Amino acid sequence: MRPEQFPEEIRAYLLPEPKGEMVYRCLDCGHEPDIARLLYTCPRCGGVLLLHNKKRDFINAISGEKWRDIFDYRRMLNHSALNGIFRYYEFIAPIIPLDRIIYLGEGHTPIVEANHSLKEEVGLDFYFKNDGLNPSASFKDRGMACALSYINYLAKKEKMTSLLSICASTGDTSASAALYASYLEEFLKSAVILPHGKVTPQQLAQPLGSGATVLEIPGVFDDCMKIVEALAEHYNVALLNSKNSWRILGQESFSYEIAQDFDYEVKDKAVVVPIGNAGNITAVMSGFLKFFEGGVIDHLPKIIGVQSEHADPVYRYYLEDNPEKRRFEPVSVRPSVAQAAMIGNPVSMPRVIRLVEAYNRAAGEKRIFVVQVSEQEIMDAMIIANRNGNIACTQGGESLAGLKKAVRVGYIGPGEIGVLDSTAHILKFAMFQDMYFNDSFSPEFNIRPRPELRNAPILVKPKGVKKFPRPGMPLKGKDMKRFVEAMASEIAKILGLEPIRKDSGEKVTGSPKK
Repeated sequence: MRPEQFPEEIRAYLLPEPKGEMVYRCLDCGHEPDIARLLYTCPRCGGVLLLHNKKRDFINAISGEKWRDIFDYRRMLNHSALNGIFRYYEFIAPIIPLDRIIYLGEGHTPIVEANHSLKEEVGLDFYFKNDGLNPSASFKDRGMACALSYINYLAKKEKMTSLLSICASTGDTSASAALYASYLEEFLKSAVILPHGKVTPQQLAQPLGSGATVLEIPGVFDDCMKIVEALAEHYNVALLNSKNSWRILGQESFSYEIAQDFDYEVKDKAVVVPIGNAGNITAVMSGFLKFFEGGVIDHLPKIIGVQSEHADPVYRYYLEDNPEKRRFEPVSVRPSVAQAAMIGNPVSMPRVIRLVEAYNRAAGEKRIFVVQVSEQEIMDAMIIANRNGNIACTQGGESLAGLKKAVRVGYIGPGEIGVLDSTAHILKFAMFQDMYFNDSFSPEFNIRPRPELRNAPILVKPKGVKKFPRPGMPLKGKDMKRFVEAMASEIAKILGLEPIRKDSGEKVTGSPKK
């Protein structure tokens, strides 16, 4: 629809103008540096930053009901800048002009209800939010759309002609960063640093295909991150990891979409997310808090963070109930199928600590929980999810395993509804599915495939057939007829099919073999 086709009382709100005053805010010393340059840590104390809009009066001047109308009407608006995460412009980065916003098709990923079998297995109604259907096939595109939109705005404003973006990654971040940087190739080049041998072939192919300079180093993600931080501190580069606060803003859209997709009724919802570098759970908490403070939602949903026992520093931190006794200690990670979450020293941990306190305080009760799951549970959950109509990656399996654990320990109760973050597409992690089916995991993963979940192709080659078609050499006549009849008969036998009754023309009912 065009703006003039909307009700008159909503037209003034459809195409927003830049407003507000955004600053970086240090979580340690409270310093508020200007956003005129890219910053990743506080220039005074080195603390972690979050972006803050100092002039939010325009948000509070509009009722929650009106905001809901604005977002719902924008859903029908044909305007590329507002088609993605910036549908919620005023709550994300309202200082970026609409003509500087980068939109590559990210956001508004579907929420898919679990089928009856999965619900029965978990004992709960729940949904997958399929963020693997973003442009680079992961949730990282949400944050990258915001970060690159701001870089685009800043570059045009400051007349920058050459800039290098850089990130550390276990795969998804590099794919997303390289993709969005390539869209701005007239002034922006991309480099990514990956841990050698720790990225799937599919994920490695993505930044290479987008033209990025790909650098592999010995070690794990945490080692790559230290190098990227050193580069950002000493050289003129744009860091695109979640240490970049603009990334966090974009990923808040995950919360806004959940709220809108459930008609802003989230009191009975429990949102389950893998923790990894802690940027995503930071964004999810922040997003729901902003909607709550703006009156868009009336309650705060539960949030369940999930970590593998092979990389669980956040889980260990919250094992201590007394906040005064908690001490954060990084851990040495072990190999994990949830590669994007294989991080022992999350950059956003200071943000998590601050936002968990604010979230529970605003809710008036504890609404944030962290659970630990095994590698076996992650892989089993991924295979089971995808056998029931989903496209979950290993991190999606981690979410499902986390949901089951949260139900078992009582964090989620009867009548509540789970919303699981399936962070990437299964095809990015197909190698782990192959390893499961072929029972080829190395011992450190501690995964033993369940026989009933394994699968493999069956070569059909009937013994009585002497001639088979080959490329460029098709069969003809009687040879082709024999081939088709023998193959059909053999396949019917394998599948347990019964022939059609020739007397009635009806097919015999029955279940084929599985």
